[in-house]
Amino acid sequence: MADTKSIGKRWEDMEIDVLVKIFKELNMIELAPVSQVCRSWRLACSDPLIWNTLDLGLLKSNFIQTRASPYIWVNERSDRRLTQVLRIAMALSRGNVTCMIFHYNLYMKDEHLSYISERSPHLKRLVMPAWNRITKTGICQAIQRWEKLESLTMPTIAHPPYIMEEISRSCKNFSQLKIMGTFDVHFASAIASHLPKLKVLSVRCSIITREALLLILNFMDNLEVLNISHCLLLEGLSPAGRKQVFRELDHSILEKASRLREFFQCQSSLCITCQRMIKDEGLMRWYQYETWFWRQDEVSSLDMGDYGRLFDEDISKGFQD
Repeated sequence: MADTKSIGKRWEDMEIDVLVKIFKELNMIELAPVSQVCRSWRLACSDPLIWNTLDLGLLKSNFIQTRASPYIWVNERSDRRLTQVLRIAMALSRGNVTCMIFHYNLYMKDEHLSYISERSPHLKRLVMPAWNRITKTGICQAIQRWEKLESLTMPTIAHPPYIMEEISRSCKNFSQLKIMGTFDVHFASAIASHLPKLKVLSVRCSIITREALLLILNFMDNLEVLNISHCLLLEGLSPAGRKQVFRELDHSILEKASRLREFFQCQSSLCITCQRMIKDEGLMRWYQYETWFWRQDEVSSLDMGDYGRLFDEDISKGFQD
């Protein structure tokens, strides 16, 4: 009688596309040993479908705030773990990352930024961590390598012109910018001067002055989408030197904003996010709220969803220990 036992495929002989679908369900730490099994598994673990987005948005440094520059002290173990994570990610992704997301309380150094910029040449979207330990030279060198960069989410910074100038010089397809922090006329002037072709701007949950808002509306002719939702809007200083907050946009501002394809605004006492903004006096204390809260945006192309997939919450806790 003939042997009718069916012969199944070995794991290493499975089609790459099938392996990719399976490996997409694994987080980055789980992928590392899987990639060492055989050549076909290693190829599947580096597939662009897995590494289009490197989401490390749950990783936060173990730090203490200080009074002297750079105004934080970071535990050395956090630095070492970050280096290990980046090495694993860059080795597995093989330059296929086009979107990279970092937590705003991750305090990387120039060497971290240099390492990832050298190994992710096709990056199109970047969500930056805190600037404190990154120098002007460090960020400019990284931007120079990211010639394909189209979108940047960044914390506020004291001297924005040099960054906007470097983006203008190096990133010819740049079109989207999100600011998480104070947005004053100095910042607005830097954008208008160096990024006149910007199409999307979000300053949600920020302090924004009337002068800065008018500057953007008056001079950014190519702007299509503007988000000022939940902002603390400042009129200027009163004769007594106090900040004057205005709750409603006047007709002149609304008329200028009407030319935009999309204009998002919300300054409502009934809105939970606006209530938080008022409570925090315009300097949003993101750490007090839900883990996913800082990742949201009314502009869909800037929204980051709820959680990172390639680095899960349990592993991120170990990063801070």
